Parts: sequence; C-alpha cells; structure tokens
Amino acid sequence: MIDILPLAAASHDAVETLLDAAFGRDRHGRTAYRLRDGTSAIPDLSFAAFDGDRLVGTLQSWPILLTSETAAVAAQPLTMVGPVAVLPEHQRAGIGRMLMEHFIQAADAAGKDALMLIGDPEYYERLFGFNAEHTGGWEVPGPVERRRLLARLTSERLHGSKGLLGPAHADLAALR
Repeated sequence: MIDILPLAAASHDAVETLLDAAFGRDRHGRTAYRLRDGTSAIPDLSFAAFDGDRLVGTLQSWPILLTSETAAVAAQPLTMVGPVAVLPEHQRAGIGRMLMEHFIQAADAAGKDALMLIGDPEYYERLFGFNAEHTGGWEVPGPVERRRLLARLTSERLHGSKGLLGPAHADLAALR
C-alpha cells in the first residue's frame, strides 16, 4: 500500500537519492532546475510516496514567475510542478499518477490557477489537463522542446501571455 505524505516526511538525503536514481546525477543541468534555482519547494504542494517505510516517489512544486518584457505588465506567479520522480523499480505502478492526482487536488483547493511543467504532453494532457496551448509566448532560461512546455490554467489570467519564466525571487532579466 502506498501512502502519500507531505514531502517533509522524507529526509533530504532520501529525496536526493531517489531523484538521482530516477533522473541521473547530471539532472542539475536541466532547464527545469534553472526555472526554480534558489527557491524552496512549496511545502503544502510537495509530496512523498512511501511503500511502508521506503520512499518510492516524490513530487515537488515551486514558485516561479512569468515576467513580461513590458514594464507595464507585472510579473505573474505560477506554480511549477516537478520533478515527479519514482524509483525505477516502482515505475509503471501508478505512483506518479497518485502523486499528481494528490497534487492537483491540493492545488485546486489552494486556488492555484496557473500550473506549469516540462513533460510528456500525451500523458499530462490526457490525465491532468496540461497542454501547450498557452505556452507559445513563454521563454525559459535554457533549452526545451516547445511541445513539452505545458500549463494547466484554470482561469484566463495567463491566456495569450508572453514573457520569461524563472524563479520567483530572481532578476529575470539576468536569465535572458
């Protein structure tokens, strides 16, 4: 039986070991890491999956901003989802899906109207409503396959928006 708990129930070292196993030790060079650089995961929207006492999956979420080139448009907050990680020997057992379902429920309850991630559009759109329909004008600080830059927008706040995504604390102009 898998239990979904707040990420704080897992040790930092256990989470890092799981992420290394799921994505490799070179994962820190990915664009997703630049998007959340220097921020802390959002405690109420980050979760750990346990099989008994063993950590088998995690989902973290992060505060980011979409900053427009136009000074007249204020930076818009979003929640970045990911990484969603499951130990390789437990993949394809529905743990990632359970984590995402738990996250979506918590994000909706918290009124988070703009979620984004970098991931497989066929999976995340079909199961969770993420798509690339409104991300065409978004830049990221590094390489990304455009079709994998996805959003789940439950309001029209960011429809048609353009700008650079980056950490909620950053001087985003420096990331360009």
